[in-house]
Amino acid sequence: MTTLTKIRLYITLFIIGLVLSGLTAFPLLHELNILCQLMGVANAQFSSGYTGLQWWLLHVREGLQSTYASYPFIAYGTDWLAFGHLVIAIFFIGPLIDPVKNIWVLYAGLIACVAVIPLAMICGPIRQIPFYWRLIDSSFGIFGFAILWLALGLTRKLDHSPA
Repeated sequence: MTTLTKIRLYITLFIIGLVLSGLTAFPLLHELNILCQLMGVANAQFSSGYTGLQWWLLHVREGLQSTYASYPFIAYGTDWLAFGHLVIAIFFIGPLIDPVKNIWVLYAGLIACVAVIPLAMICGPIRQIPFYWRLIDSSFGIFGFAILWLALGLTRKLDHSPA
């Protein structure tokens, strides 16, 4: 496999992650219902009496159900979050085509991946997000960073190799 092919593979993986992450921000309540079913609490009406991940999923589901019933326009915020992920993915088409010319996008992506961690650790407690869930959110930045770091290293090699 050539260096350029490896770079494109990493960038494609990153784009897929962004797109999937974006698309899953649209049907939140439906996804929570699926997760609750998988966790064996689909029929639970309230989060009280549960702990850990079951409690969190039920608590979030209760919040979304209440919010969507009274204020459905609030979901428009996560629609924009989803849209943002899709738009960011578009920017990575440049390095997918010509990684050397568009190396700046890889640097911007690395910065964004690093920024995920302080965002989760600062805003998470303010929004009463459990620590274990903030670690899950932070993992997106960690895995994304690793993928882009590999792509960047190969891009630098490609940039310095004889044409």
